[in-house]
Amino acid sequence: MMPVINRELSMLAFNERVLAQCELPWVPALERLRYLTIVSSNLDEFFEVRIAEQKDRLQELQSSDSVEAAVLNNDLLEIADRARALVVHKYQLLNTQILPSLRDAGIDLVSGVDLTPEQRRWARATFAREIAPVLTPIGLDPAHPFPSVANKGLHFIVELKSKRSVGKTSIAIVKVPRSLPRLFEIKSKTSNGRRSFILLTTLIETELARLFPGREVVSDSQFRVTRDSDLWVDEQEMTNLRHALAGELRRRPYGRAVRLEINADCSESVMTLLTQHFKLEPHEVYRVDGPVNLARLAALAEATEHPELRFAPFTPGPSLPEVTDDRLFADLRQRDVLLHHPYQSFEPVVQFLRTAVADPSVIAIKQTIYRTGSKSVLMDLLLEAVRLGKEVTVVLELQARFDEETNINWADKLEQAGAQVVFGLVGLKTHAKMLMVLRKEGNAIRTYTHIGTGNYNPSTARFYTDFGLLTANAEIGKDVAAIFHHLTSLSQPPKLKHLWWAPHTMKLNLLAAIRAEARAAKAGKPALIMAKINALTDEAVMAALCEASQAGVRIELIVRGACCLRPDVDESTKNIHVRSIVGRFLEHSRIYYFENGGKPNVYISSADWMSRNLDRRVEVATPILDGPLRARVIDEGLHVALRDNSQAWRLERSGAYRLLRPPGKQKPVVAQYQLADKLGLGAHNSEAA
Repeated sequence: MMPVINRELSMLAFNERVLAQCELPWVPALERLRYLTIVSSNLDEFFEVRIAEQKDRLQELQSSDSVEAAVLNNDLLEIADRARALVVHKYQLLNTQILPSLRDAGIDLVSGVDLTPEQRRWARATFAREIAPVLTPIGLDPAHPFPSVANKGLHFIVELKSKRSVGKTSIAIVKVPRSLPRLFEIKSKTSNGRRSFILLTTLIETELARLFPGREVVSDSQFRVTRDSDLWVDEQEMTNLRHALAGELRRRPYGRAVRLEINADCSESVMTLLTQHFKLEPHEVYRVDGPVNLARLAALAEATEHPELRFAPFTPGPSLPEVTDDRLFADLRQRDVLLHHPYQSFEPVVQFLRTAVADPSVIAIKQTIYRTGSKSVLMDLLLEAVRLGKEVTVVLELQARFDEETNINWADKLEQAGAQVVFGLVGLKTHAKMLMVLRKEGNAIRTYTHIGTGNYNPSTARFYTDFGLLTANAEIGKDVAAIFHHLTSLSQPPKLKHLWWAPHTMKLNLLAAIRAEARAAKAGKPALIMAKINALTDEAVMAALCEASQAGVRIELIVRGACCLRPDVDESTKNIHVRSIVGRFLEHSRIYYFENGGKPNVYISSADWMSRNLDRRVEVATPILDGPLRARVIDEGLHVALRDNSQAWRLERSGAYRLLRPPGKQKPVVAQYQLADKLGLGAHNSEAA
């Protein structure tokens, strides 16, 4: 039986590794706060998507009286216990380490009990002027039912009693509008150089009584409900995906409740009222020792300067040698260009598109878009290309989770400008990262292509690690053109020469490559598989890796997030080693390496080794055909990561992760710092080394 780890538990383990960054001595205080907010945002999505999906599955199993229902229910209880421990640890770090370290640096996040008389006067005036006018308390009675509570909306639940008569308490709900800022700076004449901030929730709580004249506040608690946020559309029945998604987006805030967060001191009676109203089980309630939404504390990090409390500034290096716009296409005809973000700038990708837009010889541009952001220089360039009369085709994925509205807006703008916009294939998300330029040169049309592992988003390219290839290789260009033709015309899937693509050939080729290494090992030949991916969950791929391990293939996996394959267990995974790197940058690149009898095959890809990527998405993997560039991918993407002994975590056979430390007097190696030194121009914090 294949040794596997529960996917949800593995996802929580990743967030535990992120949270552990808050305890590393070389991580500056504001960066620790940033890691804390990242974990909070990750947990929101974990409940909105993964737990919501498992709850739906449990309901289906229970309705069919399946014996698997009890197993899944026990899994959900175990997941809840693990998530609760993570949440407790998160608030302990906030209250005992992060906020005290900020106070030591002159940054105060003030609680209600700590307000000085001067600050209390400021709070009272600010509440009356800026907050109270937009609050609408709702007292619950038959004429005032429980108000609608949107996904992740912030609310107070208040117990009240009359000041004049003795009787039972009543309940009121106070919705905190999203339009209000979540953080205020307290201006003071006696600050002595310190900066004091207060959360909106603290301001409201200190002044709650003013909302209920003639009543006494017996107790109050913040609460926040997380709901199922996955969108569902029947692609077989609908006639317009964009309109169907727009309708679903309006319903998303009110999906099924999956988690309730309340203050630790919330009374049992109030908690019972909330759990019954939202139809939640006791294990789905999370009591917290502080604000219920720690993700909002990102505003505190953004509001303060203090460069000494942040990572040292880092400036990406160029793709050397730099090429002027007028020489760009001529240079690409001579050589491929490999980009490694964020160590190298994303600017060459922008330059590639900008040059294509301005070049009168360029007749057409085609691009896939998954996540690009609400403001995008690349999308603006595509709009400009349309205005200049070029043929622009955009395969835009409307169902990129939580970016649906942004992508719908871009689709509208592109179509209004005159671009050809398509939304991929029914039932498949288009996750491939491809940009193709068609240029008239003499009597022929030459293809120039960019294929990457990450999104066309210059903002995230500053802190996501990704590879990109710029090439004028005619055969790769022909493969890319064939995929675009298939996506737009609904023609039969083409046969490609170099590219692997999902859901058609990628999984078959991947499994074949793994099995080829197993055959080589059995024949006594060199055999090695290395991969850097974000997640490993596909059962067929894991089974093939187990067979290769049993055959004697050494398998080195660098998996940032969820890894469901348990390493070093008997014969099946004894040759499999798994590590995860968590650092300043988000490890996002996907690299596949196969020894291939001493002539390594190396691919960069948009696809993780997950069933959703290999079976239900349009994905692309391109080989790195140029020898020196292939050597760079192997070294920068794999070998450096495998040498890391300071920010790498090793997955043990128990399923736990262990942070590696340099043995004996061995020099510390931090992969991200080494690459920053090698490829970047700016400084970095190297305290870990």
